[in-house]
Amino acid sequence: MRIVKYGHACLEIIEGDRRLILDPGVYSEHMNDKHNVDVVLITHQHDDHCYEEQLDRIVALNPDVKIFCPDDVRDRLAKAPNASSYRVTVVHHGDLHQVGPFKIEFFGAMHAEIHRSIPLIQNTGVFINDTLYYPGDSFTRPDRPVPLLACPSSAPWLKISEVMDFVDEVKPARCFPTHNIHLSEFGHQLNNGRIQAVTESHGGKFEYILAGEHLDA
Repeated sequence: MRIVKYGHACLEIIEGDRRLILDPGVYSEHMNDKHNVDVVLITHQHDDHCYEEQLDRIVALNPDVKIFCPDDVRDRLAKAPNASSYRVTVVHHGDLHQVGPFKIEFFGAMHAEIHRSIPLIQNTGVFINDTLYYPGDSFTRPDRPVPLLACPSSAPWLKISEVMDFVDEVKPARCFPTHNIHLSEFGHQLNNGRIQAVTESHGGKFEYILAGEHLDA
């Protein structure tokens, strides 16, 4: 399984010649050339994870692609100009789907709190092929060991001490940072260093990849 990072929180998962796209948001590079896409996963409705123009680019080349998302994302997409072209399935905590070579499990229900004045929205973490876990905008922990963790490293809803506690509890065998477009070069060094220290304290391996780079798992 190959994991390719795109801008911010968007990941492409490749198994053989099949693809899964995770959180193609407004900050991600345009998905203009993505063929053989079986699934799009959207963890929650914020624009940096869910962006209709990106979906339209994917669907144009993959009209049978399945879109998995929480209820409120389904409601958002139903209002889009091209809503009739979206094949949406709502998912909740505990759901399991097998689509082509992709086994997908869903964890958690809610987005982390940004501020008490901002209403909470739904969010689902995803575990793909028993290998890659990504919590979306949350600190939801799965109920099993994590071979590879895509770890949010910067956001309005987190502070680095919470990220460190999350990694300390998950204890991934491998870990790489994502959700990090908000950081400067020095910010990456600071936050990555904290995540790396906790990952390695449990014998795990920390890896930092830029947009367009990949990991194999």
